[in-house]
Amino acid sequence: MKRLLLPLLLLNVVMLSACSYLPFGKDKDQEAEAARRAATVRKPVVSELASDGSKRVMADGVEIEKVAFRAGMSSATVERMARKAGCDGNGGPGAGLVSEPGPVEVYRMACGDGKAYLAKCELRQCKPLQR
Repeated sequence: MKRLLLPLLLLNVVMLSACSYLPFGKDKDQEAEAARRAATVRKPVVSELASDGSKRVMADGVEIEKVAFRAGMSSATVERMARKAGCDGNGGPGAGLVSEPGPVEVYRMACGDGKAYLAKCELRQCKPLQR
């Protein structure tokens, strides 16, 4: 009896390992049906206009979000700093608040040469960010 137990045990191990080797994938008909369903799913229509009514701007397939101009507590200070740094400010309305108002604020000012001047103000103490 003990002599039969070992071969039976080995046979079970071999059979189980063979079953785990068999590929269990989706049927090709199921894959084709899933592809057809995915193709018929309605995709949302993307508007040509952004939320503020201006035309959407895309760069490298990514939409650029336009931030509305908001003046902040330190806008005049940042504009003065930008003029001293060589940013003439003819590119836009001035230094606008980009972050939420609070103890730490980030300002952006468009320069006439197409570059942007960025400054970070902590408790109205402003420092320019890297250009």
